[in-house]
Amino acid sequence: MFRSLFSFLSLRSATAFVFILVLATAPALHAQSSVAPAASPANDIIVLHAAHILDVEQGRLASPGEVLVRGNRIVEAGSSVAHPAGATVIDLGAATLMPGLIDAHVHLFLHPGAEDLQTVVESVPERTILAEIAARDDLMAGFTAERDMGTEGAGSADSAVRNAIDSGLIPGPRMMVSGNAISILGGHEDAIHFNPAEHISSNATYANNAGELVSVTRQQLKEGADFIKIYQTGADRFADGKFTTPYQYTEAELAAAVQETARVGKRVGVHCTGEPGALYAAQAGVASIDHADQLSPETMRIMREKQIYAVPTFAISEYFAAHADSPAFAERERALLAFHAAEFRKQLAAGVPMAVGSDVGPFPHGTQAREFELMVEYGMAAVDVLRASLLNGARLLGKQDVIGQLKPGFYADVIAVPGDPLQDISVLARVSFVMKNGVVYRNELQR
Repeated sequence: MFRSLFSFLSLRSATAFVFILVLATAPALHAQSSVAPAASPANDIIVLHAAHILDVEQGRLASPGEVLVRGNRIVEAGSSVAHPAGATVIDLGAATLMPGLIDAHVHLFLHPGAEDLQTVVESVPERTILAEIAARDDLMAGFTAERDMGTEGAGSADSAVRNAIDSGLIPGPRMMVSGNAISILGGHEDAIHFNPAEHISSNATYANNAGELVSVTRQQLKEGADFIKIYQTGADRFADGKFTTPYQYTEAELAAAVQETARVGKRVGVHCTGEPGALYAAQAGVASIDHADQLSPETMRIMREKQIYAVPTFAISEYFAAHADSPAFAERERALLAFHAAEFRKQLAAGVPMAVGSDVGPFPHGTQAREFELMVEYGMAAVDVLRASLLNGARLLGKQDVIGQLKPGFYADVIAVPGDPLQDISVLARVSFVMKNGVVYRNELQR
């Protein structure tokens, strides 16, 4: 069905695009309503009741747990709250109430398959429709806020998806978007594996020096970017236990982009897997170093002092290893994952601040809670992983005063999970209730 719709999009008519967008979105909205047939408007007074509630700052559960919601904000949260006359009470039984999850590294415009080929064979309207579905899937899995780390050739289409979500036209998380990421000519995410005579488009926007970085940054901000994503390293090489990756920008070049975004109150996040690119990024003052497979002691010291977040993205590597094209590639991915896990333990010991990001897109949206499990498996306490997602993730998105905790005045972004996430982080993969902005999108538990 979708393929026939996508063929029709080749007409490139604005009317056709809007018509098909409605057709494609309608089943998604119907699916939402079938999960939560009594979705609540944001002007209701609602009391959520469950067996437990998570205090992420204190790292403990309170029992029982209640949250009072008025409109799209939390009024009270704790073991008991006021029950105003006329309030709707939603009893979630033995579940644990907690803030909606935050994924600091997603790609709404990617799906499983070859990333370069998506740019070549799929139109931007087609990819936008798929991004809407991806956003819905992430929300239904309990992710109420995300940072979209580049559209991979779809330009500023993520701004349109973010705006549609914010306007209530489609379901999805609160999105912070970067538009197209930035890279050098012939660098990471450039289309370097094709016949050069075909002039295949890059999956990123070119900037080859400080002046071009500033110019491209200004263009992306004009088109609606909330932050700037820059590719700082690639392509990676890993052999005989040794990891190497060329850097793309000097410290001075990155600093120019950081200063330009700071001028308008925004920040830079970098794709950066190793040294010396990571050191240049830390010295330039970026907000996050995403992937962070390898960090030197000096880089870790600067990140700790400047509170620059590492975003490990383990889940994507595990997925690639499990879905490799050959046994040799699978073995390489497993070895690289083991190397990264060992480096991660060094980073934890050095006090590097962490945020949770899955790199979901190349693996199915809505399944990225696996990232939490892997961070625990590789040495981080469950309570610290939760803080990395909820507290640090909120700070990284610049929304620490309104999301990531169940506190008065915060947005009513609330999920429910079975059991105790402090003892078994895997319960985050079994979200059974989702409220975002005071609206119930999923409820499998109401009594």
